Amino acid sequence: MSERTFPARSQNPHPADSVTLDDDATLHAMGYPRKLTRRFRAFDNFAISFTIINIISGIFSSFGFGMNAGGPRILIFGWIGVSIMVLFVGAAMGEIASAYPTSGALYFSAGKLAKRHQGAWSWYTGWLNFVGQVGGTAATNFAAATFIQAFISMQWPSYESTPQQTVGITAAILLLQALANTYTVRLVAVVNRISVWWLLIGMVVIVGALTVIPDHHQSPSFALHFANNTGFTQAIYGGMLGLLVTSWTFTGFDGSFHMSEETVKATVNAPRGIMRAISYSAITGLILMLALVYAIRDYGHAASAEAPPVQILIDALGQNTASFLLLIVIGAMLFCGLANMTSNTRQIFAFSRDGAMPGSRWWHSVSARTRTPVKAVWLAAACPLVLVLPGWWSHTAFTAVVSVNVVGLFLAYAVPIFLRLRLDDFQAGPWNLGRYGKPVAAIAVTWILISNVLFMLPQASPITPESFNYAPIALAVVLIIATVWWFATARQRFQGPVSYGRPDEVAAMDLI
Repeated sequence: MSERTFPARSQNPHPADSVTLDDDATLHAMGYPRKLTRRFRAFDNFAISFTIINIISGIFSSFGFGMNAGGPRILIFGWIGVSIMVLFVGAAMGEIASAYPTSGALYFSAGKLAKRHQGAWSWYTGWLNFVGQVGGTAATNFAAATFIQAFISMQWPSYESTPQQTVGITAAILLLQALANTYTVRLVAVVNRISVWWLLIGMVVIVGALTVIPDHHQSPSFALHFANNTGFTQAIYGGMLGLLVTSWTFTGFDGSFHMSEETVKATVNAPRGIMRAISYSAITGLILMLALVYAIRDYGHAASAEAPPVQILIDALGQNTASFLLLIVIGAMLFCGLANMTSNTRQIFAFSRDGAMPGSRWWHSVSARTRTPVKAVWLAAACPLVLVLPGWWSHTAFTAVVSVNVVGLFLAYAVPIFLRLRLDDFQAGPWNLGRYGKPVAAIAVTWILISNVLFMLPQASPITPESFNYAPIALAVVLIIATVWWFATARQRFQGPVSYGRPDEVAAMDLI
């Protein structure tokens, strides 16, 4: 591939808007023709990561775990601490996104930043990213299906949810999200804009209700209350597990990176989208976390409930108001699943463009009518459905197959940041951290390693088939398959991101 060239770069990580950036020239310099439509503005790029992080979905899905693993002390102060660490990860990723604004994102940059074995670094990063995103789409939509049935049960107490019904509702959600992703980038951008306001207004409504309606709130000192109901006797261990609540929530902000080829001024707007999504989520999430914590009535009753945050709403606000607020939560989860699928589709498109997936020629084709990778959309819908199907027979089996979601994603985040850390001649883009780039990258990699260890440790005692943490096994299976595949055939045909020619040659291949 020809040497990469960029317009004049600024050492200021937030360059002035007057800087002119030729998106197509940058893409051509990386060896790719333009096949996707650039209709994502700065707000649209931010919106997809903000929607995937999704504070309402993340907090309501994991709040119960945090009540039993550390309690309010970890839920509140853990949120603050982990949010700061994730900002380091986002900043390090943003610097790389500015240098390599392509849909390939993590796997592309890993291949370009590696000193040796570029193909192998790119291969493993791409498959970890792919599996993590598929698991995220599956888990988010499965959670949405679960909350939908909780809402139905609140309206009609005689309704009894079954695993089969949950799988069926999840499949219907995936179908609707695939249809939405099939029709033009403009529609996806509009939906993501709506989702941002849904999340912000929904957060205000939930927090407002929990603040105004209850006649009793916990005292300020309740923020220091510690609880350890994990079954492990070491309090510090239980508290460290509680940090996972925030880590579970802050995933998927690579979505802004994956949408680079559809974003205007991507070298600036993609990294800004990442940082804004994380920082805004950190602030609004803390407000929501405080509202839920101080609205708790009977701690033991809520912590042992099937859906602790829903029980908090019912205890504090009554059944009718809780049902209304639950609709906000369900809507947030549906938007989150849609954005997850959009991001996954672009990763599939790019990975296939470089010949790294079976049937690559098929998956990276773009519809001339909609200017979207339609076939990749349906693969991004089918793969989560495959992961969800074991839930028809066993929730434990479902948990096992999706448990690689967060571990896979954060390992995929770590690889290019680690490789950038090893370089002394990193060619930064317009948005960069200057001399702070390496220290920030070092902190980011360290935090990812620490959090990944937590993700793979036992999370409940006694350890049974139902409570066992299957993340290490799921990760091992993914790595074994990727390794066998690599040495069997892939290393002969995949050498990392490919170039389709010189900038002038690939410019002539642009889809008009």
